[in-house]
Amino acid sequence: MKPALSILGVPIHDAGFDDACAQVAAWLATSGTRQIATVNPEFIMIARRAPAFAAALRQTDLNVPDGVAVLSAARRLGHPLRERVGGADLMIRLCERAAAVGWRVFLLGAGEGVAAQAGAVLTGRYPGLIICGNHAGSPADGDAAGITARIRAARPHLLFVAYGAPAQDLWLNRHLSDCLLDGEAAPGLVGMGVGASFDYLTGVQKRAPAWAQQAGLEWLYRLLRQPWRLRRQMALPRFAALVMLKSLRGARRTP
Repeated sequence: MKPALSILGVPIHDAGFDDACAQVAAWLATSGTRQIATVNPEFIMIARRAPAFAAALRQTDLNVPDGVAVLSAARRLGHPLRERVGGADLMIRLCERAAAVGWRVFLLGAGEGVAAQAGAVLTGRYPGLIICGNHAGSPADGDAAGITARIRAARPHLLFVAYGAPAQDLWLNRHLSDCLLDGEAAPGLVGMGVGASFDYLTGVQKRAPAWAQQAGLEWLYRLLRQPWRLRRQMALPRFAALVMLKSLRGARRTP
């Protein structure tokens, strides 16, 4: 799938929920590994100062637009995108599909015991869903060998990693291929970073209500509940300013 545009150097695909789920199904009909990133403004701003993260986002197979600010930026740059695809929501959609078609799911990350609880919530919600493994683990490269061995033994089709950005996406970039069994009989494997999704499922963190999500105010809800996020949220005005500057420069170059 060809990226629709680049926002401040990060490729973004014009893929909605249905497109992403269809793409995953196509990938899992073949062998090999694929990675999905749910790109929000914070990702883009981190990538500007972290070359390894920027490189990882250029290598992912699908970068979906996560955040109203990303959609607004795309419109300003003249390449409107169809819809916001949040990581937590895409994970739920993929688990629903997995329950229907038999994909095996592995949950990695979050606090001790949280992935197991999230798996219980998901199997209760979607009868037939196969959670083939869960593990808190660590994004440290020194722990990767043991974690990837555990995942290989579980033989998942979908690997959801909740280490937070950029750690989860960098971990997948470096180690996803090591999670796949060798041999023709090995299933395909799709990995995706899911941030706080396990915490939302289990109630460890409370997600913004639907009206706040639809209004693009989820960031404000999280800030009010977690004031320590203020420094991170300052990426939003800087992101908006840089996009505006880029759009103005583009307009000047247009004959």
